[in-house]
Amino acid sequence: MEACSLPAELGEIAEKVENQERLSFEDGMTLFRSDDLLAVGLLANKVRERINGDLTYYNVNRHMNYTNVCISDCAFCGFYRRVRHPEAYEWSVEECVEIARKAYLEGARELHIVGGLHPRLQFDYYSSLLSELKRNFPDMHLKAFTMVELDHLTRICRLTDEQVIDGLIEAGLDSCPGGGAEIFRDPTRSQICAHKTSGERWLELAEKVHRRGIHTNATMLYGHIESIEDRVDHLVRLRDLQDRTNGFMCFIPLAFHPKGTDLSHLPGPSGIDSLKTIAVSRLMLDNVPHIKAYWVMLGKQLAQVALRFGADDLDGTINEGGSLMESYLAEGNENQLSKAGIEEMVRDAGRIPVERDTLYNPMTTSASSPQPSPSLSTLRVLD
Repeated sequence: MEACSLPAELGEIAEKVENQERLSFEDGMTLFRSDDLLAVGLLANKVRERINGDLTYYNVNRHMNYTNVCISDCAFCGFYRRVRHPEAYEWSVEECVEIARKAYLEGARELHIVGGLHPRLQFDYYSSLLSELKRNFPDMHLKAFTMVELDHLTRICRLTDEQVIDGLIEAGLDSCPGGGAEIFRDPTRSQICAHKTSGERWLELAEKVHRRGIHTNATMLYGHIESIEDRVDHLVRLRDLQDRTNGFMCFIPLAFHPKGTDLSHLPGPSGIDSLKTIAVSRLMLDNVPHIKAYWVMLGKQLAQVALRFGADDLDGTINEGGSLMESYLAEGNENQLSKAGIEEMVRDAGRIPVERDTLYNPMTTSASSPQPSPSLSTLRVLD
């Protein structure tokens, strides 16, 4: 897109994008304030195609939520239950293995394992869970435990960060999901999750995990009470950490769903807001190789459009493995797609579907000679 065809306030940003220059905090604010969604989307699509071409990634995975018991009381969460709540549950290691077995036989090669902050489960539960899963399914990638869960383990089990991280790696941890980041900036974070790990602590643990050779994802929860300053601050902090560690594989903007939460009076984000957030994320996070349009939360149709607004990943075929997914579902949406279904979504958006593993190595593709996924070690960090 020529700079002269853009609104005046986006012309300088377009020149930076063309020259592969890093965008500033102020640029991020300008993008969020812009009413020209198509112009912002075109800029993001330019970067998306520069990094990933027409490829769109997905995997065959299973989400496993081992417990919904949680000592935190985040205002945005409809998943957690207290210990004595009649709907509270905690799965044994044996139950988790059997759930994983069914998923494995159905073709899943990634388990996405997260749960509540349980006040009674000790470290041997978490290490045994990983070691038994790895023993039974040695080629299953275990993407487990957010930075919030790791922080909880250090406190509830009275262990150092290093003891927790190294103990989980020894047990079979392969990578970590990006949840729990929410919004880093206070006072917003304190207002939506007062009893959760701070933004600074989340970033500290992510850096330590990266330094141990474990890749992670990163998220941002948007569409609640946060400001656009909060969003841009969040993106810049992630970008700064990525400069130091190169450990983030993918960034996932998570659309807030108010139903069943303490913030149920809020409307949640519009489709316009979701597309703009994905686009700005692609433009600001110049050193993160992948941006995910999480179809479960966006809905399939909006996720398809997002593939033209900066996103190059749709997550996986997914099924719930617990009730956390139910609180994330877009209205009227389902929580599982077949490989054929997700590939059809991608092709209908004019993109090329590529089945990947957790680390974005292509497994199958409909393209005859697909370009490789950008490597975390070779992705150019812009000056």
